[in-house]
Amino acid sequence: MPGGRLTQQDRQQIALGLADGLAYAEIARRLDRPTSTITREVMRNGGPTGYRADLAHRATERRTHRRRPASSRGSESVPQPHGRDAEAVREYEEMLTTVFMQSGLPKMMARVLVCLYTTDAGSLTASELTQRLQVSPASISKAITFLESLDLIRRERDERRRERYVVDDDLWYQSMIRSARDNAQLSEAARQGVGILGRGTPAAARLENTARFLDFVGESIIRAAEQAREVLYTKAEAHKPDDE
Repeated sequence: MPGGRLTQQDRQQIALGLADGLAYAEIARRLDRPTSTITREVMRNGGPTGYRADLAHRATERRTHRRRPASSRGSESVPQPHGRDAEAVREYEEMLTTVFMQSGLPKMMARVLVCLYTTDAGSLTASELTQRLQVSPASISKAITFLESLDLIRRERDERRRERYVVDDDLWYQSMIRSARDNAQLSEAARQGVGILGRGTPAAARLENTARFLDFVGESIIRAAEQAREVLYTKAEAHKPDDE
């Protein structure tokens, strides 16, 4: 029924809709469900290209049985601010973790990043992350080091001299610039191959085209990132109340 748990038949319809290239909103309309329900279902079960109805149904049953005891305890021990629905928040965090994983992040790194982004403060200490994610301090340390290497988080000290891990608007800009630098290195490596393999040969031509493509993409990333930071962040600062 609409609003209830997805049935196996619902999942089969989702799979058919994905195979037909339908948008999540259209699949949701046909099933009389919120679009967010379909998005979450697909992203936590393989994504649009890997979704399988039977596997998704079995995985959901396993998650349900595994989490029943923990869910009641978790909802009591971690009250949600601003009147948020604890179950909806948990499901959203799972979906966002899956999206980050599909973009290339390992699972623990994705979980840490999601934890930071869904925290109102935008920052947590290592001990807070350990407690929230129920993992070892070593796992948190490894994830933090990895995310820092990608410029996806940064460190700062609070008034108690505790080290906090932070996500903010500027980090996406830094990450995009890093991506552009990586493209530039690949482009340079490709161009070195042109001279070694002999200009005019098929292999050299392939590498030259690769270098040109990467140059174009890298320049576009930098230009778009700088424009976005100037327009979006400057506008956000201008609309802040005077007493902030």
